[in-house]
Amino acid sequence: MSPLFSTILLLIGSNTFMTFAWYAHLKNLGAKPLWIAILVSWGIALFEYILQVPGNRIGFQNGLSLAQLKILQEVITLSVFIPFAILYMKQPIHLNFLWAGLCMVGAVYFIFQ
Repeated sequence: MSPLFSTILLLIGSNTFMTFAWYAHLKNLGAKPLWIAILVSWGIALFEYILQVPGNRIGFQNGLSLAQLKILQEVITLSVFIPFAILYMKQPIHLNFLWAGLCMVGAVYFIFQ
């Protein structure tokens, strides 16, 4: 497996855990005390870091710049967040999702030039 592909897969996994750690408590733990939501989110975030740290390390050690890693991570974040928001959190689809996605396409184009 290529280092770029490994980096992307690890960051997709990382961002999936991150998204759940940051937002799933709003749906699932809204009636629980805040400290419980914090502990659960921290527990989920541990898995985010278990995937994110090696993903960024592999990418950086194989030629991706810090800026490229950051833009890659932002594109992945948006790619994970939109289905999460629509399918899991049952949020309505907005045209803003499209505009944000197009901005990210531009960012990828410019950072990888």
